[in-house]
Amino acid sequence: MDTQILISEFVGTAVLMAFGSGVNSSVLLKNTLAKAFAPNWMSLIFGWGMAVTFAVYIGLALGGPAHLNPAITISLAAGGIFPWDQVLPVVAQMVGGFVGSAITMIHYFPHFKQTGPDEGNVVGIFATGPMSDNRFMNLLSEVIATFMFMLAILCLGKMSDGLFPFIVGMLVASIGFSFGSTTGFALNPARDFGPRLAYAILPVPNRGDANWGYAWVPVIGPVIGATIAVLFFLAVAPK
Repeated sequence: MDTQILISEFVGTAVLMAFGSGVNSSVLLKNTLAKAFAPNWMSLIFGWGMAVTFAVYIGLALGGPAHLNPAITISLAAGGIFPWDQVLPVVAQMVGGFVGSAITMIHYFPHFKQTGPDEGNVVGIFATGPMSDNRFMNLLSEVIATFMFMLAILCLGKMSDGLFPFIVGMLVASIGFSFGSTTGFALNPARDFGPRLAYAILPVPNRGDANWGYAWVPVIGPVIGATIAVLFFLAVAPK
């Protein structure tokens, strides 16, 4: 295993979560400057899109494939596109998600102290949750969203040369607009499990419940959706 890949996937995923949970914090926590500008769903969507863009740029610059997502790594390996002996970086991705969230907690610590669970200090800053709590439909939502996400990535091809990180960031924003309103479009186990764990065990003031009963959905759903997308692509793409 190339150590540089582990470093790349760890740092890239940490940056992804620091930027992503940072925009959530600025929108949800009390007494942030963003509150004066009436932030909304579009603020979150574009914030996450840019977070993915720059995280992928960083991951590529550090010498890795910049998957930053266990669902991508595992599904590509399942389809024979990525070697199974290179799947270990999923651990680095998970740890990166935890560390990136911890960075956000430190940065916004005074605002966590001023915000109670009923005022925005919730696990949703770091992890996803359903608007309608139906675990089968929640799982299906994550499968569909990640299928669309992964299929689009696989179809980018050479047209994305040089612009791949930007296009992927805009793709994430598009998925958010179209499919994100049900479960918050995790798409990525590393941006959900590690951050949820960080919120649960780190000394976050006034924190709410981590909702562990839901935690399996944004882990399993994206892996299933991405794997189906890879197998579908291999079946229908021109040989």
